[in-house]
Formats: sequence, structure tokens, C-alpha cells
Amino acid sequence: MDAVTHLSPTVGVVAACDFLGVARASFYRQRPVLGPSAAPLPEPALPADPPAPARALSPDERARVLAVLHSERFQDRSPAAIQATLLDEGQYFCSTRTMYRILEQEGESGERRDQLLHPSYQRPELLSTAPNQLWSWDITKLLGPAKWTYFYLYVILDVFSRYVAGWMVAPRETAELAKHFIEETIRQHRVPAGQLTVHADRGRVMTSQPVAFLMADLGVTKTHSRPYVSDDNPYSESQFRTMKYRPEFPDRFGCIQDSRAFCQQFFQWYNEEHRHSGIGLLTPAVVHFGEAQAVLAHRQVVLDAAYQAHPDRFVRRPPQPLPLPSEVWINRPVQPDEKTKEDSQ
Repeated sequence: MDAVTHLSPTVGVVAACDFLGVARASFYRQRPVLGPSAAPLPEPALPADPPAPARALSPDERARVLAVLHSERFQDRSPAAIQATLLDEGQYFCSTRTMYRILEQEGESGERRDQLLHPSYQRPELLSTAPNQLWSWDITKLLGPAKWTYFYLYVILDVFSRYVAGWMVAPRETAELAKHFIEETIRQHRVPAGQLTVHADRGRVMTSQPVAFLMADLGVTKTHSRPYVSDDNPYSESQFRTMKYRPEFPDRFGCIQDSRAFCQQFFQWYNEEHRHSGIGLLTPAVVHFGEAQAVLAHRQVVLDAAYQAHPDRFVRRPPQPLPLPSEVWINRPVQPDEKTKEDSQ
């Protein structure tokens, strides 16, 4: 076994065992007793730092280039632009790539120019517990008779009741039209000052000065969605979807009178007949004008009669109508327990 131990580092365990006629299993079984087969190999020495290339900048030259890059004149310009400017002035310090390399070594290889910083927009969190507290409004295009022709539909929706408080079809989208439309709708509903919040996205008309001044004059609080976040104005978007997915909604309108006639019929149906899933399958008009509890009480009478007639058909509990939500949110605040659950996931 000692012979195998001494020979195996040179020719290998398999060849040594075959040459000496020793079973490899016996060798491996007795090897812990015999000790290590050979002295451990010394750790390889770390390679020495390569010498600096002969054409590399000296420390003084590198410091001079860095001072030029940091100068007030060039601190917000790219190395390529700096190089071109210096060449026009008859100066050359190093290549453009070397300038980039020096900046990277200093941790300054990011964008050197001043960048536009977008403000952080706050997430709107709006609550409505009754009609005429929170309105949402938006504008959508209706295709006209020819390509590139449109009519513009302005709609104000009560978020709590889903009632369309006002609508208008106009040939153009302007701040003045929006101002008169909102003012007339508030006047018709006799909303007192200080009660109403009107929410919209950040379209050009929605953020215009005439609309903003009108809101201030009428004592109305205005809020806006965050840029490029359609979920911040979900109720108006949902109402437009309901309209455009109706089977009678045409591909195009022949004239503005056609679009107004369609909207007259649609909004009459939407307010008076449409059973909305978000308000307990009541119609928006019933909720908006305070008739919801009477309708729900009547539904409960009908369900109680059905339960008395056939209680065996209701296995879990006596039937109840869908309730009317007591509050409606645009972006309900995240509760602490929900936030903890999200963080754990």
C-alpha cells in the first residue's frame, strides 16, 4: 500500500494499482490510515500588477485633464464636445475615449447635462358618500362622417350615483366650451359652494386657466389624475366604454345632429334604465335622487315572500338584495394590514 501511495501522484491511482496488483477498493479503504498521498500543493502566487503602458498619461497629465473636465466651462458638456472645442482652440490633451475612461474611474460617467426633473404627482384619494359630492368629467372623440373628422362629447358623471349630471356634443374641444358646460351643469343641480369636488385627467382643456378660474369662483375643489395613469379616472372611462360597446353605437356619425340624437337616447337609458353593478343593480337616477332605500325595501319584500313560499330553496340564509355601497373611492387608501400583506409577498 505504501508503494501505491508513493507511485499514485506520478502515474495516477488506477495505473499504480494495476501495476502493483492491488485492488483499488483496498487502497481507498486503507488510505485514511496511510495518510495523505502527497504534500499539499503551494497556493499560486497572485499575478503582479501589469506595468503601466508607455503611452499612458502621467499622473500630472491625468490631473490636468480632470481639471478641464471639472471646469465650470465644460462641467455640463460631453467629452466629445469638449474634445472638439479644445481642438478648435488649438489644444489637445488626450483622446475622447481617455476622457470617458477618466470620468468612469472617478464615478462620473453619468449624464453631465442638466436634466428635466418631473415633479412627483400625488396619488389622488377621493371619497364620496352621497350624490353631488364628487364629480368626474372627461371628453371623448366621436368619429365624424369622413376621415379625420370628429365630434367631441363632454360628460360629467356623479361618482357616487353614476348619474350623468351633464353632457354636451361640440364640434371642437376648447377651454371656453368646457367652462360654460361645467358652469351650466353646476347651476342646474344647484350644488352649493364648498361641497363639490370635480376630478379630471390632465388633458389640455382640463388643466386650462379658464376652467381653473371657474372652479375657484364657484367654490369647487378640482383634482387631477397623475400623468399617464388612466386608473385615476376610472368612472368616466368605464362610462365611455359602456356607451361605445352598445350594439347601436355606430362606427361613424353622419353629422353632429346624429351624434346628439344618439347621446340623447343613450343617456336617457343610462340614467333611467341601466341597472349598474357598482350601485347594487339600481339605476343611477334612483340613487342620485334619493330613492334607493325605497327600491331596496320593495326588493326585500319580494324576496321575503319568495323565502316564505319556498324556504328549502335558500340553503344558507334568507335572500337579501344587493346593498348600495355607503362610500365610493377613487384610489382607496391602502390599509396598514394590506400594506403588510403586500410587503410579505
